[in-house]
Amino acid sequence: MSFEELIEISFTPANAILSIILILSVLYWLFTILTGIGDFDLDLDADLDLDGDLDNPDGLVEVDADTSSFIQFLKFLNLDIIPITFFLTLAFLFTWLINVNLSFYLPLPNWFFFITIIPAFIVSLFLTKYICTPLKPVFKEINHKGEIAYDYLGRTGTMITKTEADKIGMLELIINKDPIRLMVKSKDGSLIKQGEKAIIVDEEPQKKFFYIERTYEI
Repeated sequence: MSFEELIEISFTPANAILSIILILSVLYWLFTILTGIGDFDLDLDADLDLDGDLDNPDGLVEVDADTSSFIQFLKFLNLDIIPITFFLTLAFLFTWLINVNLSFYLPLPNWFFFITIIPAFIVSLFLTKYICTPLKPVFKEINHKGEIAYDYLGRTGTMITKTEADKIGMLELIINKDPIRLMVKSKDGSLIKQGEKAIIVDEEPQKKFFYIERTYEI
C-alpha cells in the first residue's frame, strides 16, 4: 500500500470517521503536552459499595456490585488503572488500522466497512488491554494526572456520602488545591455523616478503600 493509497482509503466514507477521531486524539495529546492539563480519570469504584450495597444520601445512582457486569468489564480492560483517554486513543488507532487494511485488501462495497468498524473496535479493545497490561505497575505508582501518588494516611477530609457499619462512603480531600475523592469505611462501624470531618487511619489490605475515624473539632 502506497502513501497515496493510504490517504485515499483513510478518507473513504467509513474510514473517514475513524481518521477524524484519530486526528482529534492527536490534537488532544498535543494540547495536553503543551498546556500540562492532565488526563481524565475514570474512577470505577466511585459509586459502588464493594460489599454490594451503596449508601445513597445525595441522589447518586445506586448500583449493585453483583450485577454491574459493565463495570466489571471495564475493570477487566484495566480501566480502573489505565487512564481512559490513553486507552481509547490506542483502541481507536488499532480500529483504524484494522478497518483501513480490510478496506484495502477486501474487494467489497464501501458501505460494508461501516459494519466492520464495530467488530474491529471490539478486537481493538482486547488488543489494547493486553498491550497496556505491562504498563499497570507504572500507572499504579502515579495518579492519572501524572503526579506521584499521595500518602493519604493521617489526612483529614470531608465526607461526601455517609458511612456506617459495612457500608462504603466517599471522602473528599484537598491536596495542593486539588479535590481528591476516596472510597472509605468507618473503622469501628460507627456512623459518620455527610459533611462531617474524618481522618484516614488505615488502608484495606487489597487497597480497595481506606478506613476512617470521625474527627471532633474544638
